[in-house]
Amino acid sequence: MAASADKTVVNADKTFNASGLFCPEPILKMRKEFESLNSGEILEFIITDPGSVSDVPAWCKRTGNELVESAEDSGVYKFYIRKK
Repeated sequence: MAASADKTVVNADKTFNASGLFCPEPILKMRKEFESLNSGEILEFIITDPGSVSDVPAWCKRTGNELVESAEDSGVYKFYIRKK
């Protein structure tokens, strides 16, 4: 999940930083934050737990929300999710 230099910058409407939390807490807490978004808005979701990395794309697929972008830098994972 390496960031690429040619990626487009995603402007998030809201940021939720779950750094330091461990699975399943990041996804559970992110879901509550996500509920406050309007359709089409983007959440920047930041985690540091490698065990939660695969949960984010799976959650997006299961809920029908769009994973717009993801990147990793020095153990910090960022996901940009657009609400359906």
